Amino acid sequence: MEGFLVALAVSFGVIFVAELGDKSQLMALAFATRYRTVPILIGITVATAVVHLASVAIGHGLGATLPTGWISLLAGLAFIGFGLWTLRGDTLTEEEKNKAAKGGKSAVLAVGVAFFLAELGDKTMLATITLATQYGWFGTWVGSTIGMVAADALAIVVGRLLGRKLPERTIKYGAAALFAASGIWLIVEAVAQLT
Repeated sequence: MEGFLVALAVSFGVIFVAELGDKSQLMALAFATRYRTVPILIGITVATAVVHLASVAIGHGLGATLPTGWISLLAGLAFIGFGLWTLRGDTLTEEEKNKAAKGGKSAVLAVGVAFFLAELGDKTMLATITLATQYGWFGTWVGSTIGMVAADALAIVVGRLLGRKLPERTIKYGAAALFAASGIWLIVEAVAQLT
């Protein structure tokens, strides 16, 4: 039990701090301006739990890493595409607007997929792999997942406050810029890993 608590505390602290200002925290802020809080948290939690479970499996069991450079490159290109798509805008029917405002399954899926892609090869994934080589896998998994969700929940609160005060056009351009910045960030990380 003591090993679990140490792994939980260390991984929570490391991942919470690593996530502050990270691209996925900025994504949480952007999503908070569009969707309700609960679907965002569900999407983040599921994606983070899956990625961090794979990370601890790699770190604890295999000691190997995924080809994170290529994954980061593909995810970066996808995020630039998301940014352009946000700028282009979509026309929603009234029914689709109601579904998006409610933030049902489609919001959970959108947030979950975005976070899953963003976390593959990210510093928090690599930190979780590293922590799992030193601490128990279960405590590392639980602590890193909770640490990441807590940091992103902080961004959601900030996003909610901004969303009430900013015009829709500003939110649109801001979200597109955040997606583009996340994509560029991923591509720069990928190039650094591949060279």
